[in-house]
Amino acid sequence: MAESPIINAPNVGYGPAEVAMARYRAEGTRRALVLGNRGPIRFDAQGRLEPEILDAYWRHGFYIFESVLGDAELDDLEHDLAKMLDHAPVSKGAKVDHHGRPALGADCEASNISWVRPLSDPLGGTERANGRHPVKMIEPEAPADAPAHVIQLILGSLQFSDACLRLYGHPQLLAVAAEINGEDFAPFNEALWIKHPRLGGSVAWHQDGWTRWDSPDLDAGTHGFNFMAQLYGCDAANGLWVVPGSHRQGKVDIKALVDAAGSERLPDAVPLICRPGDVAICNRQAVHGSFANTSDRVRVTVNFGFHRRASVLGVTSGGVHNAVAVYDDARIRERSRVIGYAIDARRQRFPDEAPFAYRPFADSQEVFNWTPETRAELRDYNLLDLGI
Repeated sequence: MAESPIINAPNVGYGPAEVAMARYRAEGTRRALVLGNRGPIRFDAQGRLEPEILDAYWRHGFYIFESVLGDAELDDLEHDLAKMLDHAPVSKGAKVDHHGRPALGADCEASNISWVRPLSDPLGGTERANGRHPVKMIEPEAPADAPAHVIQLILGSLQFSDACLRLYGHPQLLAVAAEINGEDFAPFNEALWIKHPRLGGSVAWHQDGWTRWDSPDLDAGTHGFNFMAQLYGCDAANGLWVVPGSHRQGKVDIKALVDAAGSERLPDAVPLICRPGDVAICNRQAVHGSFANTSDRVRVTVNFGFHRRASVLGVTSGGVHNAVAVYDDARIRERSRVIGYAIDARRQRFPDEAPFAYRPFADSQEVFNWTPETRAELRDYNLLDLGI
């Protein structure tokens, strides 16, 4: 694979706080590697996900599927990442890229590019995103030569990258989604997370869900999960951290956890340790977050999530991922059409694979053919995201 197309990393100092973080990372890595929740995707003779994988996922709230993506797919994703960054706004709020062309997403109604001040935590301790990030993470001092902002998130990524669309149609990953959320599973949203070396900001500890905490039907899978495909791998310095088992505890008092720990270094949390091509699955109810990336290693995560249909149908969204709306049958079906296009796009690129059969479209007369002409149908598709 080619060198990562990420901006150069300025120098950053290492003080006592960084020494304490280095110790915390080492201890977290040791805890992570003995959990027994990693390995290749494996199915039994009946095509069901192996029970020990399911058991480990439901016990810990996350699992690392190893070596899911081969070199060809990683190269495709890297190529598209380079194109997207080359086409990104030249700065926060700009409408053109550094070539003077209309920037990526400039013609979209949705806001698709999210920026962050280097090494900052923009959400912790605020009321943003329904106040689900109650505690601010430590903010290391940014290098003097750092830019004012760096790109942290590209939302609605399937409309900008055929490689991301094809990954979304991965037959084994969709089979996992059907196993965990049922054959009528529904989409959530898709994004590219970028943790620039020595510049990437924090994402404060949080649980993703907000609609179902008081539901009498709440269980460990009510708010769905995210797949997190790793382009360059991730570790304790630049990756996501998860508190194992917290997805089974309902709404967690995160501030109380931090107060008891005496810092944002939660003692039971573990990092995702992944190689390039690994795909983590993480329960959205698990307490998770990430620290500012003071390392010299980039992390690029291709993120896409799925829900149980029963968790989505009839819900009024909270306005975090799009405008407030009621998720009825028509909206769920319209948002799910991107799955059909993804399956066909992947079939064209990887013809030796057996395509996934998405049950909600099994009896449909609609044919999903991915062509340059149909790409326009995905413009602003993420305005229909199904956030719960």
